[in-house]
Amino acid sequence: MADETERKIAFICSKGNLDMAYPALIMGWAALGNGVDVTVFFTFWGLDLITKKRMNHLQIAPVGNTSMKTGMMGFPIDIGIPQIVGVLPGMTAVATALMRKKIAEVHVPPVGEMIEMLADAGAHLYACKMSVDMMGLSEKDFIDGLEGIVTAGEFIDMTEGAQIVFI
Repeated sequence: MADETERKIAFICSKGNLDMAYPALIMGWAALGNGVDVTVFFTFWGLDLITKKRMNHLQIAPVGNTSMKTGMMGFPIDIGIPQIVGVLPGMTAVATALMRKKIAEVHVPPVGEMIEMLADAGAHLYACKMSVDMMGLSEKDFIDGLEGIVTAGEFIDMTEGAQIVFI
């Protein structure tokens, strides 16, 4: 097995939903704690995680989420929410509020704070150039901890030998 200082992991974050933000952030934090070099590449809707205006307003939509069980979200019964109920006005806000409550109950920081913690602890954070260009964003739209806007090819080169996790 490689020496701890040689271990590298890279996460590709492609989703901007509240529930899809945390897997890379939590695993990245755990990897940093274990002395692993961490790189995170944000592409497509994953850019919402590092966009100043969006990062603290991520939502979770109940429509199309096959794992949306009421028992998981704090209701006293454990049945699935019928998908048609998810289209009612306000259901995304309800699901988001319940998820934020559950996240806070287990003492996990909000997305913005978690991203800042990763950057401060030495994680390398990059935005995908193609996605940035496609969405009409620029460096000023992103958090201060972002190391740069890079192409997919540059990301592949900089993460040579790393374990890649696509989320």
